[in-house]
Amino acid sequence: MLRILFIGCGDIALRTARLLPACTRLYGLIRRPETAPALQAAGITPILGDLDHRMLRVHLRTAPFAVVHLVSPGAEGNEDRRTRRLLAALSRAAVLPLRYVYVSTTGVYGDCHGQRVNETHPRMAHIARGRRRVDAENVLRQWAVRHRVRLSVLRVAAIYDAARLPLDSIRRGMPVLLPEHDVYISRIHADDLARTLWAALFRGRPNRAYNVADNAELKMGAYFEMLAETFALPPPLRVSWEEAERTMAPALLAFMSESRRLDTRRLCEELRVVLRYPDPQTFLAEWRGKSAPGQLPLPL
Repeated sequence: MLRILFIGCGDIALRTARLLPACTRLYGLIRRPETAPALQAAGITPILGDLDHRMLRVHLRTAPFAVVHLVSPGAEGNEDRRTRRLLAALSRAAVLPLRYVYVSTTGVYGDCHGQRVNETHPRMAHIARGRRRVDAENVLRQWAVRHRVRLSVLRVAAIYDAARLPLDSIRRGMPVLLPEHDVYISRIHADDLARTLWAALFRGRPNRAYNVADNAELKMGAYFEMLAETFALPPPLRVSWEEAERTMAPALLAFMSESRRLDTRRLCEELRVVLRYPDPQTFLAEWRGKSAPGQLPLPL
């Protein structure tokens, strides 16, 4: 019987769990006991543990076939201490998995000025959260080589689905950059990410990174304008970079300061993932076909 341990049991873990064979035994590390019933209802056995606790313990009787790591780093510093604590706990408990799938982010590449990048591109993250992801990747690679664990690192683009569309931002009148200043932001639908996690579990090559994104090469402003037109919302105002620096919050400005397009040949050729939603237009067309006239998705 396959045993899989999810580190982080949110929406993506639940979507992935539904794709796994019925004979798979699923576990999930959680920090709050009140979330246990929802996991049990989904067939996941909850294990209490706090990645922010120095003496983290992971109690498993038998080593899992694989670990699926979906938890983000902490919010401070340039190191991912959560990943360090998790690996220490797994090593102490002698529950080393055969495979390990880590969900990282395309933010490890930093600003690539709109260039198309593959997985060998230097990781030049200049934002702290991106540097923490780089640190996590490095620590995991060293640990996986030392313990002969088959590691797959998924560098995931912005995740979207019906509940993750930025419709509230458009309603509030959040501006976007002028076309000449705009940035490429890659995306992946949540269902396609779950399918990629499944593929990485069973097809991922050892110590291998994979860009996870759809085939669209949309700039942020064009994406917002497409959503505004689809849902009959006012089109976003276009502003210059100088105006954005004066008026936008630092976190949003940092997000809009990185531009890159992703080469996903490894995703298609090695993991053999066939995207259900190769671009947001495909998702929106399907959603329109299923929804009542005038109905909007629920904003996140």
